[in-house]
Amino acid sequence: MPGFPYRTALIVGAGPGISASLARRLAGLGVKVALAARNVQKLDAVVKACGAQAFAADAAVAESVAKLFDQVTYRLGEPDIVIYNAAARAHGPLAELDPSAVQKAMAITAFGGFLVTQQAAKRMLPHGRGAILLTGATASVKGFANSAAFAMGKFALRGLAQSAARELGPRGIHVAHFIIDGGIRAAHRPDTADAPDSTLDPEAIAQSYIDVLRQPRSAWSLEVELRPWVEQF
Repeated sequence: MPGFPYRTALIVGAGPGISASLARRLAGLGVKVALAARNVQKLDAVVKACGAQAFAADAAVAESVAKLFDQVTYRLGEPDIVIYNAAARAHGPLAELDPSAVQKAMAITAFGGFLVTQQAAKRMLPHGRGAILLTGATASVKGFANSAAFAMGKFALRGLAQSAARELGPRGIHVAHFIIDGGIRAAHRPDTADAPDSTLDPEAIAQSYIDVLRQPRSAWSLEVELRPWVEQF
C-alpha cells in the first residue's frame, strides 16, 4: 500500500470521541497531530496515548483561530490535514429559545467552520495540496423539532463544504463533508446486549476519514454518509 500522503494534522473541536480515534489512527500512520479545544485538560489522555500536542483555542473567534494556526505551524509545521469537529446546540422550543444562545451555537458550529477552513485554505493554496474535512450530523440534512439552532449550524457547514470543495478542489485541496447519521458510541452510551452495533463506533468513523484521505484525486469524495446498519434513513 502506498505511503500515507499527509504529514501534519490539526483537529479543531477535539474531544474524547471521534477526534481521539482520529488522533490515534493518524499518529499510527506517522502523522504529527495537533488537537485544539477550549478546554485542553480533557485531551490529556489522548495526548499521552498518541503523542499529540494540545492547543487552547476558541473556534468562533477569528483572532484565536489565526493564532492557533500560527502556533501549530511553529511547533509542528503547517498542517496539511485540517479537521473541523466543533459544534454546539441550543435545544428547546423555537418560541422559547434564547437568541444569544442560538447566536453562540451558530458561531461555533458554522462560523467557526468558516474561520478554520479559511485559515487552512490560506496555507494550503500556495502548496497546491491538502485536505479539509468537516464533520456534520443528521441535522446537516434533516432539521428536528426543538433543534433549530443545531440544524441551522449544520446546514450552513454543509453549504460551506460544498462551496469550498468546488473552489479549492481544482487547486489541489480535497474538501470533504461527513454526515454522522446516528448516535456515537461512548462510555456513557454503550450498545445494549439486545442491540449490538446500533451506534457508530468512533474507531470505525475514524477509519472512514482515513480512507477518504487516501483517495486519489481522480476520484475524490465530497460527501460521505455514515450510519449504523439499523439506522433508519
